[in-house]
Amino acid sequence: MHEFKDQVIVVSGALGDIGIAIATAYLAKGATVVMSDVLPESEVAEKLLALTPYQDHFEYKHLDVADDQQVAAWVQAVVAKYGKINHCISNAARVTIKDFKHLTPQEWRNEMNVNLDGAYYFANFAVSQMVASATKGSVVFLGSWAAHAVHQSLPAYSVSKAAIRMLTQTMALEYASNGIRVNELAPGYVNAGLSKTVWAQLPEQKQLATEKVPLGKIMEADEVAAQVLWLTSNQCQHVTGATFLMDGGLSLLRP
Repeated sequence: MHEFKDQVIVVSGALGDIGIAIATAYLAKGATVVMSDVLPESEVAEKLLALTPYQDHFEYKHLDVADDQQVAAWVQAVVAKYGKINHCISNAARVTIKDFKHLTPQEWRNEMNVNLDGAYYFANFAVSQMVASATKGSVVFLGSWAAHAVHQSLPAYSVSKAAIRMLTQTMALEYASNGIRVNELAPGYVNAGLSKTVWAQLPEQKQLATEKVPLGKIMEADEVAAQVLWLTSNQCQHVTGATFLMDGGLSLLRP
């Protein structure tokens, strides 16, 4: 039960539904969790209420993952305080729902800056610290089933998440000799974030989404979190460079 006791976990995009679920799951296993996000300070306290039972074991530090200098300083501060990083969970993302014809160059850059560059910065600086401290840790990138099927309304998002697959494999091979594992979890429809808000207002849309999933179920954020923990656990000590589709079969269908 306490496999993660005394381990230090860093999580980006930590104040969204999935991020909070990931943090909660690690905290329940005895880990120390350092969380980051870009939400305004006025919104942070409410988001962290769910973690009150673990208030002595987590810390929130504002971070824009698209700024490499911010990320470098953030990671250095974590290591200076806690001495190490055991696992890095790259969860920060943004999405613009537009087809190519209407997507602006700036919107394209904004998504690549967070979804690809930010994921690289966050993982790269964390792994560098793992190497420096001889910590045999791991990285989990949160990808998406959208990287495995063409979506006309999500061009930038789909492309950025497809790139995460190769980032996962490249880093996995590079750092295998250091005992560091790098994997990707690619969820499908999750009852979280914008989807959760829309579905609460329009339950018929949730029903339509559910009917599209071959297994006929929409995931909850805590189910995604459980898979993240599994990937960083000793049960996966021989797993690296892998992309795990957790989409109920969505990627098996044509859009």
